[in-house]
Amino acid sequence: MIERSFFPGVRAGVVAGLAVAGLLAASLPGAAQVTGSTQTTTDANGQPQQAVTLSASPKSSKKENKVVQSKDTKRQIRKEKKTSAEEAADASLPDRQLYDKALDATKKGHFDVARLDLQTMLNTYPDSQYQMKAKLAIADSWYKEGGSAALMQAEQEYKDFITFFPNAPEAAEAQMRVGDIYFRQMDKPDRDYTKAVHAQEEYRLMLEQFPDSTLVPQAKQRLREVQEVLATREAEIAGYYASHENWAATIARYQTVADSYPQFSRMCDVLVGLGDAYEAEARIVRAARLPEDARARLLTIYDDQAAAAYRKVVLEYSASAHVEDARDRLAAMNLPIPVPTPEQAAASTALENSRKGYSLQDRAKLLVLRRPDTVMAARDGEPTLSDPKATLAPDITRDFVKNFNSAMNPAAAAAAAKDSPAASAADASSTDASAPAQPANPDAAKAPLALQDVPAAGQGDSGSGASTMTNVPGSTGSTSAPANSLGVEIVTHPANNDANGGLKAVGPDNTATPPPIEKPAAAPDAVNDIAPGSQPAGQVPGANAKKTAKPTYDKGDESSSKHKKKKGLDKLNPF
Repeated sequence: MIERSFFPGVRAGVVAGLAVAGLLAASLPGAAQVTGSTQTTTDANGQPQQAVTLSASPKSSKKENKVVQSKDTKRQIRKEKKTSAEEAADASLPDRQLYDKALDATKKGHFDVARLDLQTMLNTYPDSQYQMKAKLAIADSWYKEGGSAALMQAEQEYKDFITFFPNAPEAAEAQMRVGDIYFRQMDKPDRDYTKAVHAQEEYRLMLEQFPDSTLVPQAKQRLREVQEVLATREAEIAGYYASHENWAATIARYQTVADSYPQFSRMCDVLVGLGDAYEAEARIVRAARLPEDARARLLTIYDDQAAAAYRKVVLEYSASAHVEDARDRLAAMNLPIPVPTPEQAAASTALENSRKGYSLQDRAKLLVLRRPDTVMAARDGEPTLSDPKATLAPDITRDFVKNFNSAMNPAAAAAAAKDSPAASAADASSTDASAPAQPANPDAAKAPLALQDVPAAGQGDSGSGASTMTNVPGSTGSTSAPANSLGVEIVTHPANNDANGGLKAVGPDNTATPPPIEKPAAAPDAVNDIAPGSQPAGQVPGANAKKTAKPTYDKGDESSSKHKKKKGLDKLNPF
């Protein structure tokens, strides 16, 4: 059997082996670089031969391989040596040892032991430099332990930490943890939403109190996720009311979502549902037996509100999934379809691209864990830090009634609008410039009106029987009062010239002095009218009094504490 080699000859195989050996030797660290050269010669028989010559390059000197350190590198090395020396010195302190021991216990899940060590350190070393870290570590141990009671205690510890150390960098972390406590306890949108509301308040408080913290982006993202849950709840309630054709409650819920949570992932559905609710009201108006002018006014109101909701979808949420539904509804209403500006289109595209898609892991978590769905929450833009005024169903109902009344009686509606407080305030502001100046003394204007400068009988034109105009406080004092003055007309009879001006005097007719009040007579002395011996016999003490005989007592039948008890066989004698 002939063995065939890869190489054409033995010489070629040897040459290849030497070349591979040289390459391996050159790749080893610290080895000298080996170089080879191949030469072709002819032997005595005239056959070509290849000769390989290997040569080793001299080793590079240590001076060339030496790395020169810069000044900054040397300074950093010295700083690290100094820091390590300080840490080694601090590690030997007893308070540091207790703190490190508590951290190790927390990592292992021994939270009670960790809190006991930390509390011992705080009580034993009240001036320790690790006091602030120890308080925060106690709160972290409660937070990591979990459970309703532990999380409640953790919230209290974090609040105390913020109170004691408000300017520390860790205060922002503590406030962030308070929001995370409620975030962990959030339930699904169709359940209790109290925890979600508290989480929103705590994250907003963190963004307001610590705007320069490094945790601000994380807090904003958590706030967007919380608002996604709250918006989902409101939208689902609105859908329920829409299925029961309660359009006032539907409009109120959808309008609240549109005003409070503009980054909601299903905002296009919310606005389309809002427009559909107004269109449902328009259909009710078309089916009702109303005058043509009133029907036209109501249809104009509801169609305009529905078209405004559809246009908002087309303009501000042009990259959403259901924007075509809004365009189709505008086309069905024979209205022009608006075109969003490049800025609006770019903002909508950025908002939709920031959302995260559902992965297999996310779907598994939502299926197994009892947690709200926050996957589609936006990850770009600013969340709302204050809630606008919520729209309520009674307000929408009152608007419906007002629109109906104004459509049926436009003249009365115009008069009511003119007499409204806003119109009155506008009229008052317009007439302020032409109004006369008020009196200098405001107290005099507030005082009740009184008659002054009334002429006595017989003066002026009293004999002619004409009326006399007198001025009151605030007037100019002239007989001809100005347009803004007030007056009193005193009418007197010409035949009545008495001092009272014809009025009957007030008071009794008999003005004589009454006699002095007499002193009351003395009371008579008390006399006992009962004669001795006349008292009934039953009331006389000792009368017919007899001793009551004591009841007989049989020792064989009864026993008492005042008598001797039965003894011996008498206890067993039933007779």
